[in-house]
Amino acid sequence: MADAGRTRHDAQPAFVLHSYPYRETSLVCEVFTQNFGRIALVARGARRPRSVLRGVLLAFQPLLLSWAGKSELRTLHKAEWQGGLPQLKGIALLCGFYLNELMVKLLPRDDPHERLYQTYHRTLHTLSNGGDHAATLRRFEKQLLKELGYALILEHDAASGDPIQPGRSYQYLIERGPVECDGSGGENRLELTGQTLLDMARDDYSNPATMQQSKALMRVLINHYLGNQPLNTRQLLKDLQQL
Repeated sequence: MADAGRTRHDAQPAFVLHSYPYRETSLVCEVFTQNFGRIALVARGARRPRSVLRGVLLAFQPLLLSWAGKSELRTLHKAEWQGGLPQLKGIALLCGFYLNELMVKLLPRDDPHERLYQTYHRTLHTLSNGGDHAATLRRFEKQLLKELGYALILEHDAASGDPIQPGRSYQYLIERGPVECDGSGGENRLELTGQTLLDMARDDYSNPATMQQSKALMRVLINHYLGNQPLNTRQLLKDLQQL
């Protein structure tokens, strides 16, 4: 990993998560780097028709970025396309935007997450190859929460410490974990079967009940950690395919 005290960093692996216009001809890019986490870069002149950056700063494509500066908004000097990932299309593209929105809103800046970077890269590859997009999203969401320090408890009862039993029902208490249902209910609780919890621990979403319950659980947990921040892409995905 490069020295965080340097003002210039060259040829760093990264992905563009989001970009928006800045002044007359520039862009601000929120990028996820392998060694420095999420950072913001200003790409000066990137919106000019002849800019060499114009066709390079694309989402979902591995890049090598060079930048300088110590402030919250650094200056991008060079971007190189690395290739190796097919372009996302259709529902896979919307799933990719969902992942990016999650990371922009949940990941703090300048906090390296190299394992999450590798997970994100693999997830994009999986999405580009088709398959079960919903299961792919659940796996990524689970890993993202783990990297942020909110790892799910899925294999033992948070109250008793006993192993989860597949045939029993549990309520998942936010920031505590699953406890066996006692019929009391309450706010911020979600009921799941033990089988769903054990399936999630194995990242196995082939059971329709597991898929449905895991989606509900991840939605509740992510909403909690997002606070009042809405997820625009989630609503779009919900409207299109109920992921």
